Amino acid sequence: MDFRLNEDQREFRDVLRAFVDREIIPVARDWEHSGRYPTEIVAGMRDLGLFGMTIPEEYGGLDLDPVSFALVFEEIARGWMGIAGILGSHSLACRMIAMRGTEEQKRRYLPALATGERRTGIGLTEPDAGTDLQGIRTTARLEGDHYIVHGTKMWITNARHADPLPVLVKTDPTASPAHKGMSILLVDAGSEGYEITKDIPKLGYKGTESCEIVLNGVRVPKENLLGGVEGKGMQHALSALEWGRVNIAARSVGIAQRAHDEALAYAKQRKAFGQAIGDFQAVQLQLATVATQLQAARLMAYFAADAVKRGRADGQTGMAKIFCSEVALQAAIDAMKIHGGYGYSTEYEIERLYRDAILMSIGEGTNDVLRTVVAKSLLRGETVVR
Repeated sequence: MDFRLNEDQREFRDVLRAFVDREIIPVARDWEHSGRYPTEIVAGMRDLGLFGMTIPEEYGGLDLDPVSFALVFEEIARGWMGIAGILGSHSLACRMIAMRGTEEQKRRYLPALATGERRTGIGLTEPDAGTDLQGIRTTARLEGDHYIVHGTKMWITNARHADPLPVLVKTDPTASPAHKGMSILLVDAGSEGYEITKDIPKLGYKGTESCEIVLNGVRVPKENLLGGVEGKGMQHALSALEWGRVNIAARSVGIAQRAHDEALAYAKQRKAFGQAIGDFQAVQLQLATVATQLQAARLMAYFAADAVKRGRADGQTGMAKIFCSEVALQAAIDAMKIHGGYGYSTEYEIERLYRDAILMSIGEGTNDVLRTVVAKSLLRGETVVR
């Protein structure tokens, strides 16, 4: 069994790594603290074609394999996890349109989304419905050749830039089970009644906005129903979230890698009691633990990405997201301990890694919920561990 990346993947990773080292790492801490939007970094990602990574080549995209997809999020998150979020929501929405959209929808949206001329996100979460998507309250009533949409969405990444924004709605609120009455509508930017009501203050995950959106009587043309058939919205969303779990697992690996890099460098240069603190066994044990867990997390993330390429992989992606996110948080904590008081200071990278790592256990399904997803996959025999 060969655990190495192939030549194309290695070359792609090297290009990404150079971009992150040159364009993101030198500015991330200052821009994050000041709240500055990373316009120049977004432009650089456009130049690399990263907005088209889940779009087929026939529509102008890169059509990356799942492992290369993971490499993007690992490397970008190593520099600044919030920037990876800009690509995350966009790539999931693009994949939904590419896999589930009508041919007319693909031709209309995908070429401009591939270049980054258009950007997008995904409107799933609501004030009273996050993990339980069947509990959403946003409705869409068909009147003539338009749907009339009413509802509120929360935590929407790329909200100010999304055109279109795929929005999960209930086209039949009386359906039982509820998911049979759920659909996704592609809401175009500038639609009347579409309002961004606030930016949600956050502990971390900065660099991109997370917004509340109110849809008050928004008129959406019937031809913007994703796939052209009602009642498929939950299936469309869940198929995208499988890639989303790979995205989060890979981001977690990037955070853990940066925590490892910062801790190792600090342990070599920081002196106490006349010697580098890396000479003390207690610090060595922490460094070894972080490195070991990091390497295990990376292999699990790549394994899960490769499983996605072979078909449905709920169990593998769920396990990877759980494990990698918990490794990221522990790596950030251990790196902070190695830094001592400086790790708590905003003058160093560690406190940002800690704030960003916490979100990884929540996004794309909380870890506790994903444990039930993994367990059900095991019980059905879809996931086998041997």
